[in-house]
Amino acid sequence: MLRDPSIKYRPFPAVDLPDRIWPSRTITNAPRWLSTDMRDGNQALIDPMNAEKKQRFFDLLVQVGLKEIEIGFPSAGATEFDYIRGLVTSGSIPEDVVVQVLTQARDDLIDRSFESLEGAHTAVVHLYNAVSPAWRRIVFGMDKSGIKDIAIRGMTRMREQAERRPGTDWRFEYSPETFSTAELDFSLEVCEAVIEVIEPTPRKPLIFNLPATVEASTPNIYADQIEWFCRHISRRDSVVVSVHPHNDRGTGVAAAELAILAGADRVEGCLFGNGERTGNVDLVTLALNLYTQGIDPGLDFSDIDAVVSIVQHCNALPVHPRHPYAGELVFTAFSGSHQDAIKKGFAAQAQRNDEFWDVPYLPIDPADLGRSYEAVIRVNSQSGKGGAAWVLEQDKKLKLPKRMQADFSRHVQAHADALGRELAAQDIWSVFQQAYALTGEQPLVLVEYEGRSMGEGDRQFIGQIRFNGREVRLAGRGNGLLSGVLHALQDACGVNFDIADYHEHAIGHGSDAQAAAYVECRTPAGATFFGVGLDTDVASASVKALLSAANQAIATG
Repeated sequence: MLRDPSIKYRPFPAVDLPDRIWPSRTITNAPRWLSTDMRDGNQALIDPMNAEKKQRFFDLLVQVGLKEIEIGFPSAGATEFDYIRGLVTSGSIPEDVVVQVLTQARDDLIDRSFESLEGAHTAVVHLYNAVSPAWRRIVFGMDKSGIKDIAIRGMTRMREQAERRPGTDWRFEYSPETFSTAELDFSLEVCEAVIEVIEPTPRKPLIFNLPATVEASTPNIYADQIEWFCRHISRRDSVVVSVHPHNDRGTGVAAAELAILAGADRVEGCLFGNGERTGNVDLVTLALNLYTQGIDPGLDFSDIDAVVSIVQHCNALPVHPRHPYAGELVFTAFSGSHQDAIKKGFAAQAQRNDEFWDVPYLPIDPADLGRSYEAVIRVNSQSGKGGAAWVLEQDKKLKLPKRMQADFSRHVQAHADALGRELAAQDIWSVFQQAYALTGEQPLVLVEYEGRSMGEGDRQFIGQIRFNGREVRLAGRGNGLLSGVLHALQDACGVNFDIADYHEHAIGHGSDAQAAAYVECRTPAGATFFGVGLDTDVASASVKALLSAANQAIATG
């Protein structure tokens, strides 16, 4: 890299628009959407989609609600033409879906494009030619008049072809390709010439696509370009301003959003941003950004994983695990502080009376996209006390008291460090069972018991346990069942501790409900042991929780 890049690269010039108004606007409605996955996206694939994949992709686009779909480049070859023609003649295009194709400004290619769409209910033919200085000078070797003449002749041919085929409601789109790097006044001059050819009306408007064919400036400059064009183009009520941002600077989504503020009516892009170089603008991200602001995007991504699966299959490209909204890990927290905030956020959300979403670290409710809450918090060696507790609550419905969460966390972290990997829910349950003496051979095992009221708050515990393999009867009295168990354990087994904390809750409802009980016990020497018990009867769960703690005390000597 150069120490002084200014000797090789020039800053992009700003637009002279001192009275710009887009910065003070707010997006209140979704734009019109056009998917160009099957054309722009397809031409960027290592292996272009075959007919089966294109059909699956088309069906997906219709399913999620796209009403405008660019289905291909029919003059590219027989395979592309045959697919488009078959889509039209098969009757598989819903009447409310407008399909369009792209063509260069050559008579034979234009004719072939109209031939491919003939018979469709409503169809758009999209013509483009590059207008910026580098393309004029390097690619075409033409002056401005030559470039404008290409657009005029091409659009004239398109109008003639449409008039010969009255059975379809034909619409026209023109792109001054490389608009974002062209002189604004020249782009306007070419577009005005196209208006003279097409003579659009409010009922049949002309679409002007103003692409950032190569993203070369900050998004605010692109917004200035769009606002300038919207102000200066004639017959604005008969013109649809469409934008087609690419992502060369990584700001394609921002450029599209600011362009909407600047007056754009329509956005062209691809699901998950597939496209040449760094991609086209990402329609999923744009739509769900609107959704998180309380705006209906008009697109349905309520099963985002199914959308990801189909797109990955058709494109043979992965969706990044950190891709906004759709990535496998975007709703997942491994960090302990993040997990704690999310866990508290879900609890607060459940208690609030209003419906507004307000959970730390989660700008959207994963459930709205068909994601389960089980995937929100995942546990590895970086996780805190809330992470493993969350997984247990989601997987086993156990709601550990706060101090027990901290105790369990150290067991989980030690296990994660030893394995050197993320812990699955089954791993965490196994650690929990081992940590709190719920599995394997234990010194103390409850066989049966009964609790008797002795009057005036006095209770007696009478039970039978297996102690180191032999059955022992024991009894103890106290001011409640659990104090009676403590006295019995001290007399029969030498286990001496007091209950510092106790919690219980139900798991499930009705006849299948269980009870979970948690105890925190302390010895005279200050050692702390946590116990847990599960049973259909809450009293039995409490007794088992004490035995869980007692078994740990015995195991540590």
